[in-house]
Amino acid sequence: MSTDNADDATDDAGSDSGGHCSTPDSDGEVAEEIAIISFGRKMDTAEEIKAEIGDRYETIDIIEYHGDVFEEHWGEYDCFIGLMASGIAMRKTAHLLDDKWEDPAICVVDEELTWAIPITGGHHGANQVAQDLATMGAVPAMTTASEAAGKQGVESKAKAMDAHVVNGDSTVKTNLAVLDDNLGPVARLEGPKAVLVGDDVTVLKRNKDDGVVIGTGSVSGASKEAFLAAWKEALAQTDYDVNDVEFVATATRKEDEEGLLEAAQELDLGVVAFDKETLLDHEGPTPSKSKELIGWPGVSEASAIAGGAEQELVLEKLGYENEVTVAIGR
Repeated sequence: MSTDNADDATDDAGSDSGGHCSTPDSDGEVAEEIAIISFGRKMDTAEEIKAEIGDRYETIDIIEYHGDVFEEHWGEYDCFIGLMASGIAMRKTAHLLDDKWEDPAICVVDEELTWAIPITGGHHGANQVAQDLATMGAVPAMTTASEAAGKQGVESKAKAMDAHVVNGDSTVKTNLAVLDDNLGPVARLEGPKAVLVGDDVTVLKRNKDDGVVIGTGSVSGASKEAFLAAWKEALAQTDYDVNDVEFVATATRKEDEEGLLEAAQELDLGVVAFDKETLLDHEGPTPSKSKELIGWPGVSEASAIAGGAEQELVLEKLGYENEVTVAIGR
């Protein structure tokens, strides 16, 4: 995985919509166990990092640096945060790197928390750690190709959908298709069924089968608070709560709504955007003026249905303060 963050489009995936390594990576492992490797003189900064982001992970330990520290703890953690120069981390771990799907991720950060730089495992934890460090003011210097292009690769799609990639080698070709805008929406197939796929088909598997999906739409510029209130109100009318939500679903024409993204990030939820054709194929029962005006079906119901494992509504569309619409699907 030593070339994972180079300008190599054949080894790439997209950025998360926010949050940390809370879902299985492409090898099915959960990046929840983090070690901060720090020189003794930087321990105060290490403690600051742990205090700020520690509750976002299952484990976050602080280990004082010595020459063999990475080798000694290799395989014990999903991701190392190196509070040191990137050159030190690279030289001390290069001989340990073996398999991009198994190697731990590494993200280095300077003592002033100016830059957070994923070195290896960008799509297996390091990019998410860098984004968490951004909440402390660090600039996440991610060099994977799809991040640079502002696109969401298949690993990132998997994380957003609370799923993981089953056949990791396929992502070489599917992420090239992402960069070329040739990869359509994720196709859904429910079993029991046997599937034969080629090496240019990436298979995603859900991490749980009993969750729900928040389908949501809004007027332009709807606030984070409006989204959060609408989602809370909708969930309160079901037997589910936010811990049961797999992800937030919306339309591609709404995927850049700042309030939506901020609300999803606050709840540590991924955002999945469906295109017009997919939503038309999963249109909900509530009439929508947008169908007459611009040809799009009602976003909240259609996206909730499209995103749900059973593709059925738990709660039909609700409106909140004439700003946000929400439906719940499963």
